[in-house]
Amino acid sequence: AIATISDITERARLDAVRTDFVANISHELKTPVGALSLLAEALADSDDPDVVTRLSGKIVKEAERLALAIEDLLELSRIELGGDSNRHELAVVGILEDAADRVRGLAERRHIRLEIQDKDSALSVVGDRRQLVSAIGNLVDNAVKYSEMDSIVRLGVCLNGDRVTFSVSDSGMGIASQHLDRIFERFYRVDRARSRDTGGVGLGLAIVRHVAANHGGEVKVTSQEGEGSTFMLSIPVSRASVAESQTDNPVSAAG
Repeated sequence: AIATISDITERARLDAVRTDFVANISHELKTPVGALSLLAEALADSDDPDVVTRLSGKIVKEAERLALAIEDLLELSRIELGGDSNRHELAVVGILEDAADRVRGLAERRHIRLEIQDKDSALSVVGDRRQLVSAIGNLVDNAVKYSEMDSIVRLGVCLNGDRVTFSVSDSGMGIASQHLDRIFERFYRVDRARSRDTGGVGLGLAIVRHVAANHGGEVKVTSQEGEGSTFMLSIPVSRASVAESQTDNPVSAAG
């Protein structure tokens, strides 16, 4: 009987997640789809080359925003519904490098340098590479989008007790304290107008939170308005990599 009740409870949870997901996706996709429709109509009615060029550029931008929203929605739904997780032992530096590569094009366009610290770290974690790269990549993407041009975004990793902490720091606009408790909620945006300009729909940090939870970890943020933010994702370290690191560095391990 307990198993049956548990099964029913889990089905109810999944049904609630699906219902909520459908409601949210309908709302979030309506705006870019509506914008594309209006832009296409305006484009069809114009013979002015300058207007055609301008409208075509806007259509491309809205299409990219729509594609990004769909990608984030699908990624979040896979994680929330407990999709297949392919776990292996992963080098933490490799995760940082893959995450940085995902955002490097945007960073170069904004003249922002991505600086990976602790490149010599031999630590590893047991996890799903796609999920972890997606989570760290979302943190780096946010840092790049909300930083001033010609600045630096720093990616780091360190060992804190039995956990590896990935960090992403920027010197951008920062986040007001009243928003810090809610920024990891789905579809929550601190500045909706700015989020629209950057193409976000408020899912990136929700993805980070779910990935952290799926790996037995957590995500935290420290931020000061006008001075930037640091996001920290912590998950259990691979004990094998700690033992190997201590073997390679006996003096450091002892002291």
